[in-house]
Amino acid sequence: MEHRPHLAAILERNIRTLSEVRAQMERRKGMQEKMADAVTSFTGSVLFVYIHVIWFLAWLVFNLGLTPFPSFDPFPFGLLTMIVSLEAIFLSTFVLISQNRMSQMSERRSDLDLQVNLLAEYEITKLLRLSDALADHFNLKEGRDRELEQLKVEIQPQDVLQEMERGGHHVF
Repeated sequence: MEHRPHLAAILERNIRTLSEVRAQMERRKGMQEKMADAVTSFTGSVLFVYIHVIWFLAWLVFNLGLTPFPSFDPFPFGLLTMIVSLEAIFLSTFVLISQNRMSQMSERRSDLDLQVNLLAEYEITKLLRLSDALADHFNLKEGRDRELEQLKVEIQPQDVLQEMERGGHHVF
């Protein structure tokens, strides 16, 4: 990958890492997951809608006696109703399988985000303490900021969750 000067090297590394992780996850998918994703992808397409519109119109034309051919599913179209019902059951199952897998992937990304955010919070707190110590050492007035004193306190995630719940904000 060529280096583009407008992108930081770390950003390029992160993009490359994310692409590799996604490709790795794609390779780990089993045949059933691949099939569920393919079915879900196809049924979520406009082509799927067009096929069904043509199919239903043809069914109606044949079964309302508008052709010289004999009707095989007269009104109220019981066979069509059964086929469409079965199709809906299977399609909804495939969609749920794909959504469950996507939900698991989303949870993993959320966990990663949380871990990175907690690490960043810890690092920033350490940097604030170091900056404050330097300000004190050099007797700078910026080091005597009350807000800075509050920011130097390491925040525990469970404390934030408890405070949010006390305030009526349900997090999970």
